[in-house]
Amino acid sequence: VPVVPATQETEVIMVLWFMQQNVFVPMKYMLKYFGIKWLVLSAMIFQRFRGEKKQGLLHVGDIIKEVNGQPVGSDPRALQELLRNASGSVILKILPSYQEPHLPRQVFVKCHFDYDPARDSLIPCKEAGLRFSAGDLLQIVNQDDANWWQACHVEGGSAGLIPSQLLEEKRKAFVKRDLELTPNSGRSLVSSAISLCPEFDRHELLIYEEVARMPPFRRKTLVLIGAQGVGRRSLKNKLIMWDPDRYGTTVPYTSRRPKDSEREGQGYSFVSRGEMEADIRAGRYLEHGEYEGNLYGTRIDSIRGVVAAGNVCVLDVNPQAVKVLRTAEFVPYVVFIEAPDFETLRAMNRAALESGVSTKQLT
Repeated sequence: VPVVPATQETEVIMVLWFMQQNVFVPMKYMLKYFGIKWLVLSAMIFQRFRGEKKQGLLHVGDIIKEVNGQPVGSDPRALQELLRNASGSVILKILPSYQEPHLPRQVFVKCHFDYDPARDSLIPCKEAGLRFSAGDLLQIVNQDDANWWQACHVEGGSAGLIPSQLLEEKRKAFVKRDLELTPNSGRSLVSSAISLCPEFDRHELLIYEEVARMPPFRRKTLVLIGAQGVGRRSLKNKLIMWDPDRYGTTVPYTSRRPKDSEREGQGYSFVSRGEMEADIRAGRYLEHGEYEGNLYGTRIDSIRGVVAAGNVCVLDVNPQAVKVLRTAEFVPYVVFIEAPDFETLRAMNRAALESGVSTKQLT
């Protein structure tokens, strides 16, 4: 590769020769979006120079100065026109970025919404967008921009633009730009109020979820969720009776006084209301509630105790509690128990009532 002598600006410029391979199609828009002062080679454009990419002559961040001897300046349309009119081969004069090469962090996400760039009015280039459906797995190639990420399907294919987590959250929450950029203290007060609101927490937006390929491993918790009365508690008790050496569960805590026939740790652990309220404020409970003036709840330390004993902790909790359990510490296996048809469910409830078991009993 010949090197052109340094210019008056003491810029070292390289001249590259390579075969044209449909480079110009997305360049107008990508350079219009990524071009800041000069026409800087972005990661998306870099994907298009397939033949040169194997030789390692071009790098992300290089500044494109000329195409076949014609200066391009800072206008992406000029570069597109030069590449459109070129035939056979293309000679680029670039200003190398001299950026140290680094391996990007491997980020994989599961999508929780459908996206079609052809119907997106905000994307800078519809042709450069990447279409996906809910449930698809994507590899994130670049997250430098706040609004648009570059990603590709894990099954293969070229990279494309997708809306970032921040952009899609704003779009789905209908947050206006003039309001979000107002530099006043009122915004932090609103954020604090929202973060403390359980209703907002229950309706958290699901956009992307980071995932990783894992080999088979032993689960620490088994979480049963479903509608009230579908038999979650019965299934939990049957699992523990069937294999007590493998499965276990927590002992719930309560602030009520123990009955004469009750013993500590057998059915319930008894604590004072003040102590329980303090632990709730400290976040030591997975979930809690009040029934007939008494507090009931499941302590997170109780789950740790079952796991430390070598058992799989079986839990029947509300779906909101799964968010707390989905960590590397608990790695839950979540099972949703579908409700039967209405007649079957009514028969189950009738049989439970006749046997003296209340579906509202807290255990």
